[in-house]
Amino acid sequence: MDIWPETSESLILRLNDPQDAAAWSQFLAIYRPVVLRMAMRRGLQHADADDLAQRVFLSVAKKVSGWEPHNAETRFRNWLGRISRNAILNELTRAKPDRAFGAGGHDAILDQVPDASDLSSALMLEARRQAVLVAAHAVEPEFSSSTWSMFYQTTIEEKPVKIVAEELGRSAGAVYIARCRVMQRIKEHIQSLSSFWSDE
Repeated sequence: MDIWPETSESLILRLNDPQDAAAWSQFLAIYRPVVLRMAMRRGLQHADADDLAQRVFLSVAKKVSGWEPHNAETRFRNWLGRISRNAILNELTRAKPDRAFGAGGHDAILDQVPDASDLSSALMLEARRQAVLVAAHAVEPEFSSSTWSMFYQTTIEEKPVKIVAEELGRSAGAVYIARCRVMQRIKEHIQSLSSFWSDE
């Protein structure tokens, strides 16, 4: 998709209700793995990244009622990106007693933290990846095992089409068609999540 959709305002409004388990489940299914991967890519261990994600979403729960869209800069994903960036920055700069920094160590840590625009881009990239994974899992049962295998091996595992075709005893054209069918269905599934995405 050329323009990646923004999280729908109706879902964001539902997040104001901590008892709305369906809204929070839908929201966390996409964004929790995103925040975890962003934190781990900045050098945090999985347990630390998990703690950080909990803090990020606790902060979202406390502050989401104050979020208002005014322009492109206040899009929800940018707002969430800032919260995540601040949490990552706090985690990386919090000195632990057994952490050895050496000369200029704090500067090196701060250099690892991207600026807000880089983090917003990283958040969007990770959200796209997660949405594709969720959609792929949802549509997999719609396809035969051979069709799914052709898609999975060439797209996810990035094996050459020719090799997959030979291994499965199919033509390269059949592999391309299978891959295209699955990818189109994944795209349709993502676009159908109208309660999650809006086109803003």
